[in-house]
Parts: sequence; C-alpha cells; structure tokens
Amino acid sequence: MNEMFFTIAGTRFFYGRDFIEPGMKVTLVKDPENEYDSEAIKVELRGLGTIGHVANSTNTVVGKSMSAGRIYDKIGDTAQGEVLYVMEKGILCVIKDE
Repeated sequence: MNEMFFTIAGTRFFYGRDFIEPGMKVTLVKDPENEYDSEAIKVELRGLGTIGHVANSTNTVVGKSMSAGRIYDKIGDTAQGEVLYVMEKGILCVIKDE
C-alpha cells in the first residue's frame, strides 16, 4: 500500500490537542451513523476513545493528506495510524500497514 496521510480535525470537541505528540498510535474507526457525514472516520486513542475525526474538507486537510471520503473505501472498518507532526494548522498522520 502506498503511504496514505490524513489530518486529525475536531480535537477541540473532545480532549483538545495539547497532549498529542509525534509517534503516538491512533486507531481509525468508520462512523457511518454520523449525522453530519456518512463517510466520517473517528480517530481514537487507547484509553481515551475518540479524540477527533479524519478531516474531510479541503479547508482542514494538511499537506498531502487524503480526506476521509478518499480514505473511506481504502480501509476496513478500522485501521491503524501514527502521528507524524503536530502543527498549528493540523495534526498530520500516516496510516500504518497492519
């Protein structure tokens, strides 16, 4: 699989982002019942649960990130990811091969 990058968005609605650091492992979980976006993908952290969602707008993706809509059909119900960079504009991550 080619590297697939994604941006974590919406952290302010959960626990914030001050604790997120490069190297952290995250789990992506499809959220088809999301009332705002049928292609929503939650980003979860062990011990906390949901910490945000995969960005799904050209205004919220960072760098070469793929939107949730572009990733949705390329992963199973869940996938593993890793935080690469925590920047002011967003948290850039990569999907890890399982």
